[in-house]
Amino acid sequence: MANGILIVDKPEGWTSQDVVSKLRGVLHEKRVGHGGTLDPMATGVLPVFVGRATRAVEFFEHAEKSYEATLLLGVTTDTQDTSGTVLETRPVTTEEAALREALARFTGVQQQLPPMYSAVKIGGKKLYELARAGKEIERKPREITIFSLELLDFTENSARLRVHCSKGTYIRTLCHDIGQVLGCGGCMASLRRVQAGAYTLAEAVTLDEILASADPQALLKPVDTLFSTYPRLSLTAGQEKCVRNGAAFTCKWAEGRYRVYSPSGAFLALCEVTDGKLKTVKSFFDPQ
Repeated sequence: MANGILIVDKPEGWTSQDVVSKLRGVLHEKRVGHGGTLDPMATGVLPVFVGRATRAVEFFEHAEKSYEATLLLGVTTDTQDTSGTVLETRPVTTEEAALREALARFTGVQQQLPPMYSAVKIGGKKLYELARAGKEIERKPREITIFSLELLDFTENSARLRVHCSKGTYIRTLCHDIGQVLGCGGCMASLRRVQAGAYTLAEAVTLDEILASADPQALLKPVDTLFSTYPRLSLTAGQEKCVRNGAAFTCKWAEGRYRVYSPSGAFLALCEVTDGKLKTVKSFFDPQ
């Protein structure tokens, strides 16, 4: 039975759900889910959770992400990227110094308006469904954080950016907003996710590599890699029995969350110590 996390280098033109559907067949496992949607035109790191590892998806939702994006200045589209319909074109006279000054305005805590072409739901409807029907509705800005925004390259009307940001950040909206600040408009021309949480592009595998593998399950990372920032605890046999039965027990460990293992080294659960007791936050052992 397949269990673990597969770090996929998503190809352009595929939706995140396309990848999940493909891997269900490859791994012969129905329980497959992804950790953070990438637009079809985007490529890069897409963690896919398989088997009992799908229980860990909720802990990945708030993971920080890093991207490399191309900002095309002088062009505004309805989707805020080059896949959409061009709404306006303007001449670009921006110099590098002005661009760097504009980028500085977008670092730190920001209020970002979700784009109409997004999966955000309002009144039970996804915004992109309304947008495709020619409707635009009022949206409320959402708080995001841009931890860093670096200019990697700039030539005439094209800038390559590296963005480290919080969950919920729309990079194409960021590109659009930078273009508005510069006065010439802008949209996203390409996007590559280079890091998601603890997982980087260096450890990602392409779909072609997965399909060519004689043992695709061997490419799965253990689910406890998701919790690598938490300290490790090895339990006694008696303590392991408590965890397997969902029971708390008293302990002298410092308060906080821990990766918890059996005496044999098997990963059991993410646990938390509060008020001198260890309790299970989420178990990952096979109940069989």
